Amino acid sequence: MTNTSTPAIRFDHVSRHFGEVKAVDNAALEIRDGEFFSMLGPSGSGKTTCLRMIAGFDRPTSGQIFLYGRDVSNLPPYERDVNTVFQDYALFPHMTVDDNIAYGLMIKGVSKAERSKQVDEMLELVRLPGFGNRKPSQLSGGQRQRVALARALINHPKVLLLDEPLGALDLKLRQQMQVELKAIQQRVGITFIFVTHDQEEALTMSDRIAVFNEGKIEQLGPPSEIYETPASAFVAGFVGTSNLIGGELAKRITGSEQVFSVRPEKIHLGSAGDSPDSNMVSVDGLIRDVIYLGLYTRYLVQLDQGSDIVVIEQNLKTTSMDVLSAKGQKVRLHWHKDHMSRVGG
Repeated sequence: MTNTSTPAIRFDHVSRHFGEVKAVDNAALEIRDGEFFSMLGPSGSGKTTCLRMIAGFDRPTSGQIFLYGRDVSNLPPYERDVNTVFQDYALFPHMTVDDNIAYGLMIKGVSKAERSKQVDEMLELVRLPGFGNRKPSQLSGGQRQRVALARALINHPKVLLLDEPLGALDLKLRQQMQVELKAIQQRVGITFIFVTHDQEEALTMSDRIAVFNEGKIEQLGPPSEIYETPASAFVAGFVGTSNLIGGELAKRITGSEQVFSVRPEKIHLGSAGDSPDSNMVSVDGLIRDVIYLGLYTRYLVQLDQGSDIVVIEQNLKTTSMDVLSAKGQKVRLHWHKDHMSRVGG
C-alpha cells in the first residue's frame, strides 16, 4: 500500500436521485490508497450507482467525488484515471487474447514491441501465459474473467473498479477467483473497488467493507468488525446469518428489551439442565428441525419463550444419523456474553 494520506476516493455528501428515487442518499466515505474496498448490499441499495459515479458513467445530483484529491464529479470517463471490469467481461470476440489485452495501449499509440512486452507481463500476472493467440470463445469463464482483468490493469489505472465480476461463475470457480483477485491486487498494489451482493466475497477479499441499504451506508469497517459487531439489524441479517433477540427474552438475558444479535456458530447445544458458568447465557428449547450440510449442521431450536434460534455446529465427531436423530430433543443453548452485539430496534 502506497504511503499517502490522500484518499484514493472521497465522497463528500454525494447523492444521486432518479426522479423521486434516492438511489444514493448523502453518502460520505473515504477509500484509502491501495486497499481492497468492497461495496456490499442487495439489488437497488446504491452500490452500483456509486461505482458508476466513480467511473464517470453517471454524475451526482449533489455533492462531490474526489480522485486522489482532484474533483472529478463532472469529468467524463476518459479523463479519470480509473478502469472498470464488468460482469460480462465485454471482450471483443473477433480479437485474440493478446489483442484484447493490448487494445488500450494501441489506442494510446504505444509501439507494437512495447505492447507485446506488456501483454506478456499481464498474462504472467493473471496466470495465463501461452494463451495469447486464443479467441475468447476458446476460454472458460474464469479465463475470460482474467483476460478482462489483464486488459484493465495494463493501462495502470490508479483505481480499478469491479462490478460484480465473479457473478457469472459457478461456486467453486468463484471461490478460487476470490483468492486470485486478492493476490493480484496485493501484487499490483493499486486500489480495487469491488461491488457485490455476495457477503462471502466481501468478507473473503476486502480490507474494508461498506454495507449499503436503500441508498445509505449502514456500516463501514473491516470484515471482522462488520461480522462480529453489526451496527444495525439490517447488517446483522444481511452479512451472514444472525439471531436477533429482543423484547421480554432480551430483557431476561440483558436487563433491556433492546435487540441484540448472536451468530449461530457462537451458540452451543447442551443437554437440558446443563449449568454453564456465570460468563455464559443459557436458554431452554426444543430442536424443531435439523439440516445436515456435510461440514456442519444447522439446527432450528424453538425456545420455551416461543421464538426460534438458529444454531450451527461443525460435524467434528458426528455422522448424519447422529445429528438427524436430535430432532425433537429438549436442549439448553448457551453462549458467551461477549458474543452478543446490540443492534438497536
